[in-house]
Amino acid sequence: MSAAKNININLKIWRQKNASSKGSMETYKLDNVSTASSFLEMLDQLNEQLINEKKEPVAFDHDCREGICGMCSLYINGRAHGPDTGITTCQLHMRMFNDGDTIYIEPWRSKAFPVIKDLVVDRSAFDRIQQAGGFVSVNTSGNTIDANSIPVPKVDADKAFEAAACIGCGACVATCKNGSAMLFVGAKVSQYALLPQGKVEATQRVLNMVRQMDEEGFGNCTNTGACEIECPKGISLENIARMNREYLKASLK
Repeated sequence: MSAAKNININLKIWRQKNASSKGSMETYKLDNVSTASSFLEMLDQLNEQLINEKKEPVAFDHDCREGICGMCSLYINGRAHGPDTGITTCQLHMRMFNDGDTIYIEPWRSKAFPVIKDLVVDRSAFDRIQQAGGFVSVNTSGNTIDANSIPVPKVDADKAFEAAACIGCGACVATCKNGSAMLFVGAKVSQYALLPQGKVEATQRVLNMVRQMDEEGFGNCTNTGACEIECPKGISLENIARMNREYLKASLK
């Protein structure tokens, strides 16, 4: 890795006062940005500059800044999470950019993810889908069963673990031409469909989660595959196929 250096960049950022206001791209110049800094640290630097100039800072989502929570959600130069693969926005570093670059930064674009302010969108639609069936109803109050008491084939356990890696960031929706949430829902359905603990509620789970997904206004999947490519956790399209099979089985019962 080359030594860190400072670069000067131009930023074109979507600014929008609230959900009902009309937004627009605003241009900012930011100098002396270290290539060792993360993308969010660069935005922190911009906001410090704006505050010193008595201007409104840019609102953007963030929390853990470790690629775990799924809060950071920026569309950077036409790509969800920016010009790198297998990362979230907070894991993107400024060494991916060059001196003099112009960087376009936008919020997720989806009917189901309305803009709250600037780069912050409302992703509570994902919460409602999860609440519709993304859980296992097990009584754990003083009657916990040992985790190893039910044998699970390793292949199934591995696939369930991979599906459970989904952090719900919404990059799949943002990058999909249809605004589809099927990779997210497929991952959540697969997480339980592959395990014996999830079999009891499997029928109602998939029916309820797919129904909620449709009610939230997400589009359908046409197998473009952009969601898997831009997913920071590499969630496979196989999970969409598994969800479709689970849905078909549940519909025939």
